[in-house]
Amino acid sequence: MADMKRAADLLQSWDRILILSHRSPDGDTLGCASALSRALLALGKSVQFRCADPVPKNMAYLFAGIEYGDFEPERIVTVDVADKALLGALEPLGERVDLAIDHHGTHRPFAREIWVDDTAGAACQMIYKLVQVMGVEITPEIADCLYTGISTDTGCFRYSNASPETHRIAASLLECGARAAEINRAMFETKSRAAVELLKHVYGDMEFYHDGRCAVLCLTRALLEETGAGESELTGVSSFVRQVEGVLIGLTLQERGENEYKVSMRSNAPASAQAVCARFGGGGHKFAAGCTIHAPLEEAKAQIVAACGEALKAF
Repeated sequence: MADMKRAADLLQSWDRILILSHRSPDGDTLGCASALSRALLALGKSVQFRCADPVPKNMAYLFAGIEYGDFEPERIVTVDVADKALLGALEPLGERVDLAIDHHGTHRPFAREIWVDDTAGAACQMIYKLVQVMGVEITPEIADCLYTGISTDTGCFRYSNASPETHRIAASLLECGARAAEINRAMFETKSRAAVELLKHVYGDMEFYHDGRCAVLCLTRALLEETGAGESELTGVSSFVRQVEGVLIGLTLQERGENEYKVSMRSNAPASAQAVCARFGGGGHKFAAGCTIHAPLEEAKAQIVAACGEALKAF
C-alpha cells in the first residue's frame, strides 16, 4: 500500500504516463484526471488521458488547453477508480495499472501500487495534496479542476463527507483562483432542456416501497432517447430521488445493455447504500454507492428493492 510520498516519488520518476478515469465519469474522476494531467505536464512529463465514456459537455472546461501527447505509455495511473470493472470498455488496461489513487473504502486492489484514503471527501482532495508534494504550483486552471471534483462529490459541501479539511482545501483553492461561483452554477444550477424533461419523469414516475422509505426510478433506454438525456443530465438524479421526505434509500436503475442495469444508490442516515450494493458485488461510500444487476428490468428492480427492505428492517 503506497502513501502520498510514495505516489509522488513514482510519478516524478516516470515520463510517459496514461491517466484513466472511470466510465460514466463524474466531476471527481475528471477533476482528478485534468488536474493531475496539468501538474505532470508542468513537470515536463508526457501525458495521455482516456475514459470509456465521453466527457460531459458541462465539464469540457476541465481539459481546455491541455495538450496530450501521442506515444506508447510506459505507466498507467487510475484516479477515483474503486474497481477495474469501473473502467468499462477499458477494463483490459486494468491489468497494467501501475498506480491507483482512490478514496473509496471499498477499493478492490488491481494496481501494482495503491494509494487509498477513505477519509478524503473526494479523490481531488488527495490530488490537491499530491500536487503540492510534487512541488507544482496550483494555477487557477488546476484549482478549477480540483474544486470541481470536491464540490460535485460533496454535493456542493452539503454531504457528510465534507469535513473541516474539505472546506479548508476548498478555501485554499479559491485563494489560488478557482472560479467557485461559476463552477457551482454550471454543476448545480444550470439545466439543459433534456435535463428538465428528465426531471418531469423523476417526479412523475418515481415508485415508493417499504412504507415510503425506499424510492426507485427506472431509466430505460427508451426514456433517455425520449428526453434526449445524456450522462451529464443523469448526474445527481439519484440524489433527487433521495430528497423526498421520509426516504432513507433512493436509487435509480439505468439500462446499460440487454438485461443489464446500473444501480446508483443514495441513502440517508442511518441506512447504508454501501451495504446494500455490496450484496450485488458493488461498492462506494456509506451514503453513495452503486452496483450492476444482470436481469430483466422487473426482476432487477425486485432484487434491489428486496435487498433495501432487508436493510431497512433494522430501522
